Order: sequence, then structure tokens, then C-alpha cells
Amino acid sequence: MKKVATKKPVTHRINEKALTLLEKHPEGIRWSELIAKIKKSNPDFHPKTVNGCIWKLVERYPDKVYKPEKGLFRLQKYK
Repeated sequence: MKKVATKKPVTHRINEKALTLLEKHPEGIRWSELIAKIKKSNPDFHPKTVNGCIWKLVERYPDKVYKPEKGLFRLQKYK
């Protein structure tokens, strides 16, 4: 029987992209810029799904992401 590769859920792919972008920007990324970069990386991502994933980023990854000020996301390791 041939094993079929399963595609990662869209929210997982959006979160991975957000974390990758934050890794490339140690100074942090503003909310609107993060949304724009994620949408540009894959236009098939629904805008509300992207928005929801970013909104929950700190809640979902408290050990990785924090907000030093309103609207700015940064990785914990650059604190």
C-alpha cells in the first residue's frame, strides 16, 4: 500500500511562515507588515485565517514570541 503524504493544515503553515519571518527580523515585525508578508508568500491563504493566526501567535507560542509593544512581534531569543 502506497503511503500518501499529508499536507500540513493551513494554520500550521501560516504559523511556520510567521516564525520564519520573525527569525529573519530580529528587530521585530509590525502587525500589518507581518500580515502583508504572509499573504504575499501564499496568496491562497485566506486573509481572516492569516489575521487569526497572527492574533494568537503570542498565545500559541509564548516560549518563542512576545510583543514588546502594541503591534510589534519579536522572537523571545532577541529579547
